[in-house]
Amino acid sequence: MDVVLLSRLQFAVAVFFHFIFVPLTLGLTVLLAIMETIYVRTGNEQYKRMAKFWGKLFLINFALGIVTGITLEFQFGTNWANYSHGVGDIFGSILAIEATLAFFLESTFVAVWHFGWEKVSKKVHCFAIWAVAFASNLSAVWIIVANGWMQNPVGSTFVNGRALLADFWEVITNPFAWSMYVHTILASWMLAGFFVLGISALHLVKNNETDFFGRSFKLAAGWTLVLSVLLPLQGHTHGVTVAKYQPAKLAAMESHWETKKSAPLYLLVLPDEKNRRNSIEALPIPGFLSFLATGDSSSEVVGLNQIGEKDFAEFAAKTGYKPDRPVVVMADGEKVMRPIKAQDAIPPVMITFLSFRLMIALAILFPLLAILAFAWRDSIAKRPGFARLLALVIPLPYICIMAGWTVAEVGRQPWIVNKLMLTVQGISAVPASSVALSLVAFIVVYGLLGVLDIYLLRKYALKGPDGTAPAVA
Repeated sequence: MDVVLLSRLQFAVAVFFHFIFVPLTLGLTVLLAIMETIYVRTGNEQYKRMAKFWGKLFLINFALGIVTGITLEFQFGTNWANYSHGVGDIFGSILAIEATLAFFLESTFVAVWHFGWEKVSKKVHCFAIWAVAFASNLSAVWIIVANGWMQNPVGSTFVNGRALLADFWEVITNPFAWSMYVHTILASWMLAGFFVLGISALHLVKNNETDFFGRSFKLAAGWTLVLSVLLPLQGHTHGVTVAKYQPAKLAAMESHWETKKSAPLYLLVLPDEKNRRNSIEALPIPGFLSFLATGDSSSEVVGLNQIGEKDFAEFAAKTGYKPDRPVVVMADGEKVMRPIKAQDAIPPVMITFLSFRLMIALAILFPLLAILAFAWRDSIAKRPGFARLLALVIPLPYICIMAGWTVAEVGRQPWIVNKLMLTVQGISAVPASSVALSLVAFIVVYGLLGVLDIYLLRKYALKGPDGTAPAVA
């Protein structure tokens, strides 16, 4: 068993499961704040009921998100101790700010909002949910700034095997991080919109609380339409950022092997991982990959076959690594010498390529669904087929976001910090058997939590705002 692979799998299980809860929190808090603001401004009791009903679902999601998030951060010490030691001055300080500033602010005002109904004034209560929305989205800023530094390590120097903070302002204004943040926030807010749409549509088609769920549906329909259109537009902008800072990832996303000017985009591609110099390609659009990457259809796009030596040369210049000297890594609790070659700098192409295609396919589907939902917002009860379809597609935004994060993280390999530290250099001195055992434990525990989350969300979503609505099929 490979301790590096097992450690990566365990972290992937932990972070992917935790991120099931994050996007709904980010988006639903803003929708709750909008609902309660309408209530405060108009006095319409339906919007108060809406805030309470959707708030109950938010609280279920929020509580389980905290449980999974706490265990996630412990892995930096248990499985990735060398990484923590090497970059802790930068990465650790960012996570500390997130915990002490954003998370505590969010947790405090969640309590005020949940327990404060009828105990504080309407305006104070409304302020509390806006504070929760601000803090939760602020928390995402610091998390993504930390991840963005791993993708584009600015504002740091490398001394005696450690990355030291040189310019904190440069770290927090990292253009790659902010591009990631906007992309993540738009996707999360859109996910919350589809969540509200799907549940509301089911109740409307069953004639349950038609005024209540009709208002929820109309609010979510406009919200989701705007976000589903903005997301792919900003996605193109983020793609240009990836092309600038991580050309290897871009090349893996498109299975682009040879450096070319006026690089075409192939509509049909089948990567060949066994022979990395060949892949099956068909139906090219001349110059389109160059245009997407740089805005210039005649520009050069670096291919995977040429990118390894370039990236390793930059790695050696930053860290003093000697290409003819094996890298010291940890395996089964002991230091071993592992030879690393320039060709190892090529990311796993098949996973990156397919995840990117899945994300793009879903990003095309979402605006179509949102347009129909908005167009039929006054007559959704008369369209039971489409109403049930909206409920069935609730998981798709989650899958889309997970596919995007797969592109971001797998496409960064073999670097745990881009061109500054190799993933194999970051693991802890623990036996592979211990990691395998804890991986199984994580899967079992998280699986049970996942079942509990789905059960609670479904139970309270189908009961309706007063807990008395007929069951929805």
